[in-house]
Amino acid sequence: MSTTATAPGSAAETRETWVPMITIALGQSIMSFNVAALPVSMSGMVASFGVPPTTVATGIVMYSLAVAGLVMLGSKLTQRFGATRMFQIVVGLYLLAQTLMTFSPNATVMLAAQGLCGMAAAVIVPSLVALIANHYHGTQQATAVGALGSARAGASALAFLAGGILGTFIGWRPVFGILIVVSAIVFFLSFRLKKDDGRPDVQIDFIGVVLAAAGIILISLGFNNLNRWGLGFAGPNAPFDILGMSPAPLMIVVGIILLQSLIAWCRRVAAAGKTPLLDLRVVMSPSERAAVYTMFAVVALEAALNFAVPLYIQIVQGRTPIATAIAMMPFNLTVFVTALLVVRLYSRLSPRQIGRAGFTVCTLALLWLAFVVNNDWTELPVLIGLFFFGLGQGALVTLVFNVLVTAAPKELASDVGALRGTTQNLAAAVGTALAGALMVGLLSTAVLSYLADNPEFPPEIQAELNLDNVNFVSNDQLLVILDGTSATPEQVAEAVRINTDSRLRALKIGLLVMAGLAALTIIPAGRLPSYKPGEIPANPPQPSAEEERAIAAEYATRVADRP
Repeated sequence: MSTTATAPGSAAETRETWVPMITIALGQSIMSFNVAALPVSMSGMVASFGVPPTTVATGIVMYSLAVAGLVMLGSKLTQRFGATRMFQIVVGLYLLAQTLMTFSPNATVMLAAQGLCGMAAAVIVPSLVALIANHYHGTQQATAVGALGSARAGASALAFLAGGILGTFIGWRPVFGILIVVSAIVFFLSFRLKKDDGRPDVQIDFIGVVLAAAGIILISLGFNNLNRWGLGFAGPNAPFDILGMSPAPLMIVVGIILLQSLIAWCRRVAAAGKTPLLDLRVVMSPSERAAVYTMFAVVALEAALNFAVPLYIQIVQGRTPIATAIAMMPFNLTVFVTALLVVRLYSRLSPRQIGRAGFTVCTLALLWLAFVVNNDWTELPVLIGLFFFGLGQGALVTLVFNVLVTAAPKELASDVGALRGTTQNLAAAVGTALAGALMVGLLSTAVLSYLADNPEFPPEIQAELNLDNVNFVSNDQLLVILDGTSATPEQVAEAVRINTDSRLRALKIGLLVMAGLAALTIIPAGRLPSYKPGEIPANPPQPSAEEERAIAAEYATRVADRP
């Protein structure tokens, strides 16, 4: 599907300066740094705001929800007004949002700041692909696409390192203060980008915007509140119920229906010769759809691990953020290095082969971690598991992005960016929410089961513990809670043992569930293309008005004939 006018590496290929790519990579980095800094700053935010760790998870979801819900609109704004102009505007907005984040007086302002960051990122994400297509071609373009994936991984690794050091010795706020400085640098560098006037003829499909935003928001909120509102029947924390049922799973179902309606609406708009919110040509082939499925799994797995491990280390074990950074460094550094080097395999292995191998490695690594993980994250078996999981993730995150980018013509670059942004951020929201709901739900079940079978805890003691809302607590916090009860020293010691065993079991089962998801994704990975990804195809010659009508009619017929 990829076509090139000039063979990569040939003498006729014009090489461009890498200054624009530095700007583009930093634009990706400020977004990735922000998301990765949230979990490593968890304990500091919990202490500053006096909120449970699930509130910090909500901040991650707020950001991802805003990006996923608005990125398709951001794509059309990029097409209409030009990638460079929109990039400059929203980087300025991102700078203001990070200033608000750094000086947040409470959790509500923090959540609002993350929502504002997400709104800005909803335009940055699709503009990045369009900017690469505008500045580079041939070998440079392939390198730039790989560098974009590596920038994401590198920023995540740096966020964990900086967050660990600053969070331990100074506080969590300077971690986000770094983003104020870097965002300002990106803003000034953006004036070195090539000017593009955009396409004023591009229409904004507001019905599509509403369908996309509503569907994604409902799905994200549903997954994020499965644990608090109830998986089936409505729990005590549910804001309302529908015939006794929890609103969380119903939100997910309605959200999926709305996204299906969005696809049908986009087909209808395209058939009418107008501009759909998402050009469905970016997912017309089975290999392109497989790339979307695999990208969702890759990001969801990464988000789940990046939330579960800091949750366990900081909140459960009560350790410092730097301990989290050290524990996660093998994973994050491996993702970064692998994302840089995997492009060297494209001349030898097809995306299908790399995809299957990558998910197989992820599955085995997660299974290994589930059996060897304990309270010491520096043990060699644990480091080996994190290393191999990072190896698989690093190969996959660059691969699936490359497949999507190089399978569509240059004129659809922002649509590809929108699809990438929607998939990645919806997956991050779902992965984080499911990790939180799964871990807390498993902990609650394990604790209640242990206590029910333990004769040392009569019903009156269990009532004093108030186990209606079991959440992750450290042993020190549990001791404070038990001080307010009539529990004997023997009962206190037994409660601490139950808490320790239950938390570790919840983590192990969570890793097994993640391994199951990775194993299932080997199937769609087998549908990735068997050819080597090339560069973003150049725009074809512009057709006449009569030819455009004929193309639209043929496209509508093809879409209508599809099952």
